[in-house]
Amino acid sequence: MSEEKKESGIKDYAGGWITEREGTDVPGFLKLAFPIIGLFCVGYLIVLMNGETTHPDRGVLVRGFNAVTGNGDTVMYLVAALALIYVIIAVTFAIRKNTH
Repeated sequence: MSEEKKESGIKDYAGGWITEREGTDVPGFLKLAFPIIGLFCVGYLIVLMNGETTHPDRGVLVRGFNAVTGNGDTVMYLVAALALIYVIIAVTFAIRKNTH
């Protein structure tokens, strides 16, 4: 069976769970989905870094928790920057031309 796959140009990954034809490119919807999802996640980290302080029910509790624990804005900006670097690397990897 694996000899037939090698002859037809199909590669197996993860013990046969994932197969792909050699030389295929990343689908267009994934090239579009990677930056959209990644940038949304980075934005989410920045917008809600101190919690949902404006929520009508639990906003008071979140503001109280933030007052007791202090703020970690520097760490959250660092995490968001690292996530943005990861998104840039993932998008670059997805968009580049397949070399093999």
